[in-house]
Amino acid sequence: MSERDIWFLVTILIGLSTLTLFVVQFVRSRRRGDDDGRSGNWWEGPWDDDRR
Repeated sequence: MSERDIWFLVTILIGLSTLTLFVVQFVRSRRRGDDDGRSGNWWEGPWDDDRR
């Protein structure tokens, strides 16, 4: 493998992982809107309900 091949593989890997993250966040945001109507961040947990 040459250095150019390695750079190509690294670029493809970064692009695929970025695309996967965008899709996962989009699906989570769509699903979150259906549960109870509250909007929030995907990292919120039950510990954040105390402050509301």
